[in-house]
Amino acid sequence: MRTVASPWTNTFLFSRINGSRNALKSSLNLQFRHSYPKSNSPSTPPLAIAMAASSPLSTTNPHPQTVSAGDGDKDHSNVFQLIQAHQEKAARLPPVEEIRTVLDHSVRGMLSTLSQKHEGYPSGSMVDFACVADGSPILAVSSLAAHAKDLTVNPKCSLLVARDPEDRTDLVITLHGDAISVSENDIAAIRTAYLARHPNAFWVDFGDFQFMHIVPKVVRYVSGVATAQLGSGEFSGEDYKSAKVDPIAQFSKPVASHMNRDHAEDTKVIVQHWTSIPVDFAYMLDLDSLGFNVKAGYQGTNFKLRIPYPRRAEDRKSVEGGVPSPAM
Repeated sequence: MRTVASPWTNTFLFSRINGSRNALKSSLNLQFRHSYPKSNSPSTPPLAIAMAASSPLSTTNPHPQTVSAGDGDKDHSNVFQLIQAHQEKAARLPPVEEIRTVLDHSVRGMLSTLSQKHEGYPSGSMVDFACVADGSPILAVSSLAAHAKDLTVNPKCSLLVARDPEDRTDLVITLHGDAISVSENDIAAIRTAYLARHPNAFWVDFGDFQFMHIVPKVVRYVSGVATAQLGSGEFSGEDYKSAKVDPIAQFSKPVASHMNRDHAEDTKVIVQHWTSIPVDFAYMLDLDSLGFNVKAGYQGTNFKLRIPYPRRAEDRKSVEGGVPSPAM
């Protein structure tokens, strides 16, 4: 089972946050023009220069547009039209792979169970979780908790995870399934997997705690809420479990931290180069094998953008400077 309510490329990841209500009428998308970045100082990562000289994983625009800052409302509107046109062809992961990857790197969500105390009503609890190899979320639950009592009587539940809890227009995933106690033979491996994500969770060894895993039945997603481009869809549990976690996404934190700490200006130059938008700042959020995502700002309006790589990244070394190296 697999349904998609509207094109993923128009909605996922790239929508307005905290900006002008009328500035962005739809999700943001990028296409690229060829030129070299304005900065190639010694502090600029060599791979950033390599990216500037390469073709991205999208169709280039033979008639590039540029916008200069400070020209008033007309240019402000033109900026967002340019962003929308550009983002349409920005390379990104297939939806099910993106969802699988996001859940694999998430650690907290809203668990909904069928309340036993208030029969007929759902009950919500914030829980920590970790995903095992097949994508099933693992929970460490106390027998004293209401949701543990609910699941003992009725295992049906859902786990809601927001990719960016501070941005309601970003991706929200709901995994529906049955919560089942982990067998005695699997507890050691499950404990190791859980503590890898939650190293300080010493309480998992308390006598009232047990591990449960949610067997996925259906995985739903929605993005672009409160924008003109609302996207949603769902996948079967089997489709979800058979999808692969993107191998480069695991390096998001160290690479983004390095770029934001030591090369913030270079990240801005890369975004300005590929988008032709004179952004005031660009903060790297995360990356995968096809590109990286940034939070950027222009004249007081903040938004998210997708910047595709010139070529697919294959390992961490190839993205140490934020983009794949020419040697790939």
